[in-house]
Amino acid sequence: MSTPSSLRPELRGRILRALILCGLGLGVALGGSPALRAAPPGSEVRALWVTRGSLVSPEAISAMVRSAASSGFNTLLVQVRGRGDAYFSSRSEPRAAALAPQPVSFDPLAATIALAREHGLRVHAWVNVNLVSSGTTLPLARTHIVYRKPEWLMVPRELAFEIARIDVRSPQYLGRLARWTRAASDVEGLYLSPVHGGAVDHVVAILDHLAASYELDGIHLDYVRYPGPQFDYSRAALTEFRAYLLPELSGPERARFAGSDMAGLVGLAQVYPQRWGDFRRSRLNTLVMRARTAVKNRRPSLLFSAAVYPDPVEAARTRLQDWRTWIENDMIDVVCPMAYTLDAGTFAQQIASARQVAGGQSVWAGIGAYRLSSSQTIDNIRTARRLGAEGIVLFSYDSLTRPPNGAEYLSLVGRAAFAP
Repeated sequence: MSTPSSLRPELRGRILRALILCGLGLGVALGGSPALRAAPPGSEVRALWVTRGSLVSPEAISAMVRSAASSGFNTLLVQVRGRGDAYFSSRSEPRAAALAPQPVSFDPLAATIALAREHGLRVHAWVNVNLVSSGTTLPLARTHIVYRKPEWLMVPRELAFEIARIDVRSPQYLGRLARWTRAASDVEGLYLSPVHGGAVDHVVAILDHLAASYELDGIHLDYVRYPGPQFDYSRAALTEFRAYLLPELSGPERARFAGSDMAGLVGLAQVYPQRWGDFRRSRLNTLVMRARTAVKNRRPSLLFSAAVYPDPVEAARTRLQDWRTWIENDMIDVVCPMAYTLDAGTFAQQIASARQVAGGQSVWAGIGAYRLSSSQTIDNIRTARRLGAEGIVLFSYDSLTRPPNGAEYLSLVGRAAFAP
């Protein structure tokens, strides 16, 4: 069965959504792709993203674990690195400021793992990779990476020429970057750049430490992307791009772009926009590959997953997040498309597309439950199952247990979606 090409585009779209929502095979809904593969009984991952706000005390952790277990969830993705800080025992990053009221001996990740084991829950360490600071409020700890290595931070195209005139070690450099970020409504904060080898080394070391030091079930990457295609125009990143491209340039081009002035460096990226995009994507891919290698060398059994923008083409274009390549090269074990739409048809399309792209790899459907009623969340869970997702992840425990939702939200979802 197929959709006649003579139908109007909007009608074809409605028919496609209807086919998906009815649970037909992907071979029908997406034109010859693999059949649906429902997770075997008892193996479905029923997870919650747990933000760092629920890890600030033993009491908060206890309440969170009990609530998740009693509601039928079996997996916790706990945010142990939120903004370049640590909710675990770390030698390379400062202890989170929110843990100041607790004794130094309090280790939120260790406490979560211990209690989760008692309740039969699996625990994955959720790590924000490139996002390391709010743009609104800079970190308190002077040992934070933004103070120690400001040259590793991404720079937007708009700020490239201005900030290049400031000494990177001057407080003015970080201050100007933070002010720009604060005024940008679509940028979450300050990001480390995967173009810088030192920044990649730093992240990989953190993941290696987590894998070596904690009895985890998995490592989960988030913010493993660029804020947008207008980043990273830092002088160091542009200089790296020139060195990367130099062997392919003609003699006149080498002479033209030989200088170290920003006009030439930015100009090279403008003359070769496709190569500039490919270069930045490849550096992010290298980060993911190195991270996986470190984690698997430590603990081969750990699941290595990543939260991604649901449309792989859009993700690669607007966030330089080429997760299709990650899948095709076995760089991740599980892909978690963040299908946070309010529209049920769009959600179905996003999960169906991710399931098709993932091939033999697992898909955990990321559901933006914080935007949905409990009945909408339940419907999305059922849709994800029909489309062959091996698991679901709700964002987030914290938002679903606070007003206007409250404690009943998770239990309602559990009774309706997880009951035998």
